[in-house]
Amino acid sequence: MQPIEVRVHRSDENLAREHQLAWKIAEVAADPVAVTDEVVDMVINRIIDNAAVAVASLTRAPVVAARAQAEAHPYAPGATVFGATGRYSPEWAAWANGVAVRELDYHDTFLAAEYSHPGDNIPPILAVAQHAGCTGADLVRGIATGYEIQVDLVKAISLHKHKIDHVAHLGPSAAAGIGTLLHLDVETIFQAVGQALHTTTATRQSRKGEISTWKAHAPAFAGKMAVEAVDRAMRGQTSPTPIYEGEDGVIAWLLDGPDARYQVSLPAAGEPKLGILDSYTKEHSAEYQAQALIDLARKLHGEHPELRDGTRIASVVIHTSHHTHNVIGSGANDPQKYDPTASRETLDHSIPYIFTVAFQDGEWHHERSYAPERAARLDTLTLWRSVTTAEDAEWTRRYHSTDPAEKAFGGRVEILLTDGTRIVDEIAVADAHPLGARPFARQQYIDKFRMLAADVLDDAETERFLDLVQRLPALTADELGGLTVTARGGLIDPADAPRGLF
Repeated sequence: MQPIEVRVHRSDENLAREHQLAWKIAEVAADPVAVTDEVVDMVINRIIDNAAVAVASLTRAPVVAARAQAEAHPYAPGATVFGATGRYSPEWAAWANGVAVRELDYHDTFLAAEYSHPGDNIPPILAVAQHAGCTGADLVRGIATGYEIQVDLVKAISLHKHKIDHVAHLGPSAAAGIGTLLHLDVETIFQAVGQALHTTTATRQSRKGEISTWKAHAPAFAGKMAVEAVDRAMRGQTSPTPIYEGEDGVIAWLLDGPDARYQVSLPAAGEPKLGILDSYTKEHSAEYQAQALIDLARKLHGEHPELRDGTRIASVVIHTSHHTHNVIGSGANDPQKYDPTASRETLDHSIPYIFTVAFQDGEWHHERSYAPERAARLDTLTLWRSVTTAEDAEWTRRYHSTDPAEKAFGGRVEILLTDGTRIVDEIAVADAHPLGARPFARQQYIDKFRMLAADVLDDAETERFLDLVQRLPALTADELGGLTVTARGGLIDPADAPRGLF
């Protein structure tokens, strides 16, 4: 990896584009380096994973609305949309599929200086691949770049510290991935990356307080903007420059300010793009920082059945990292995190709620665990309101560690009983993490797809998709159009689609 120093430059310094971060990203995207076998396998896994969670969300309101918007934009050759028939304009297909993938907060993650769901790169890159007549091998290369750029930016530049939403790293990574897919030159990709960043910076209010349905739309919007940015760049249109380093640019005014310095490490010329291998998926439909704590709650459920109703528990304190405490814990100071009438989007960012339900039920389910009647149970309310989080310096250090062997996203749970007894246990990483008790491999991704598709797809459709995607590197342009799903007859009623402008 080559380290690149990134800082703000005054306009009169005339920073040459060859020294700008957006240009360096474009150079990585344009590098025709081969994709390793391990990366190819993981790309397939993540396409399966994305499709699984998209299938499970096909009838949820945000997905129905986004799909209806896409269906209002038919186009040839176009791209496919999960749950729809026909082909649609690629930016709208990216939008609809992006919402479907993110709606349940159930696909892959990478956490470092910033948060991210790098699987959000797949919908826009796949949509353009289908529209442009690319092959499976082209798609693999594009997705490898999307992951690489997002992971590298997330390692180096914190957005949330300045209340900027993490999708500001997604616009550039998706644009870079599309550039690789289409074999574009460095100049064109550079312009697309700049436009994508410029149009996808927004505040984190979408993930604060009463979290709305926009949480699922935000990454889809970034993917849609990336497709449009590439289109404009291919037509010769230019972008604000330097977008990162300019004196009125993103770093100077939205991030660490005019004196900021970052070191972003990107692959050197000829170096394989391995970023996807640093990411990890979810076994449970909840914020990633809750994954390990769900597993710990399930363990405690089995070990202490006498405590499940909460009557003998005085308090539960989860000692964890700064991020977990302040984003999904009581450190966020969001009363909505303890509100049984809160939205699903809010509850999946409430570790007090998630830990309580997983402890009482011994499971976490993408529908049952969020049901309004489940949240309103009296024994749950009693226990839920006794659960708080506390920042722990050692868990924060491990969260930010660059050593994979000690990097951790869990915490230590201390349960105080009414008789003064304490129960203490801890977990570092989720069971499904590569270093966890039951790491996800190809079979687990397939099992997740089959489980989520069971009530949504016919068995033949499930097997058709799984067979096709596992042949990804050899797929022709025509076959690539099959990387979508058709819902079981009667599941989707077009009359349910809300009306808008289109």
